[in-house]
Amino acid sequence: MIRVLVIDDSAVMRSFLARIVGAQDDMVLAGVVSDPLNAISRIRQSAPDVITLDVEMPGMNGLDFLGKLMAMRPIPVVMISSVTQHGAEATMRALELGAVDFFPKPAALEDMDAAAADIADKIRAAAVARVARRRIVPGAPPSEPVSTGAARPTGKGAVIGIGGSTGAVEALRVVLADLPESMPPILVAQHILPGFTGAFARRLDSLCRLTVKEAQDGEEPLPGHVYIAPGGWHLRLASRGGRYVLRVSDDPPVNRHRPCVDVMFQSMAEVAGARAIAVLLTGMGADGAQAMVRLRARGAHTIAQDEASCVVFGMPRQAIALGGAQEVLALDDMARRLIALSNPERARTVS
Repeated sequence: MIRVLVIDDSAVMRSFLARIVGAQDDMVLAGVVSDPLNAISRIRQSAPDVITLDVEMPGMNGLDFLGKLMAMRPIPVVMISSVTQHGAEATMRALELGAVDFFPKPAALEDMDAAAADIADKIRAAAVARVARRRIVPGAPPSEPVSTGAARPTGKGAVIGIGGSTGAVEALRVVLADLPESMPPILVAQHILPGFTGAFARRLDSLCRLTVKEAQDGEEPLPGHVYIAPGGWHLRLASRGGRYVLRVSDDPPVNRHRPCVDVMFQSMAEVAGARAIAVLLTGMGADGAQAMVRLRARGAHTIAQDEASCVVFGMPRQAIALGGAQEVLALDDMARRLIALSNPERARTVS
């Protein structure tokens, strides 16, 4: 049974979350508290497997509590956030501090029941997540650029696609912060909710030498740029006039996801083929695995994150099992390998 501790200053949210936990056959409520100060003793008493934590609370706010918790006694945490710019930015900071995932507070009572299944799934994913002590220096500048000797690709040159889910918000920061401006265009399909992608892109942009932005329909992907699929929208690579173009659509979810990694990877297989490089990061489920097989069959170079560095070894595991991953790498080795693969002078050694 998954023991869940709810920490929230809202009586409505406490009742709502307790009801969700109580309705699951595989969960039990380890406690409900109204502020982080009271939570400390409850954690010692009940030893929860997962904590749901409100971002903004009186006394000690959620971020301060999370930072102390992850430095002293790491426990999988799912954050609860308001869908505002401030709430979204605080959520991105929480993920950097070690939170496994997040969900937004339902805007109205009628939205609560609709959100229950997704919240329960996030708690289950958090229960199997690998967490460790974290000590992060906020706002640390990116390291010095790495010279690759690679020319800036034009037309239909190399293109990189990165997919991820649970734990991949922070994994993306680790990968992208070490990449130089000379990289080919990078497309990202991350399972993230509407309203949070803008803060996600801005945070990455502030930490990287690459330009990071939300993808827009019809724009041409440029070298040195990272394009994040907007929450609630699919991102595809297409072709127009002999050049790449991005397509953003609200087509139905695939694999229950929108954005969907399989959708993005499949479009890369069709349009870029052997010029594509695909990376599948940590995440629950199997999204991206089938399309990674297709990419590899078309000559693309495919990489899956290894189990030891994953928060949740779900999506990469499936890609490896299906034979879609040409390489399996630790998170800390990803940037170095992408730099090498993106250098045309070394193309023959990595094909």
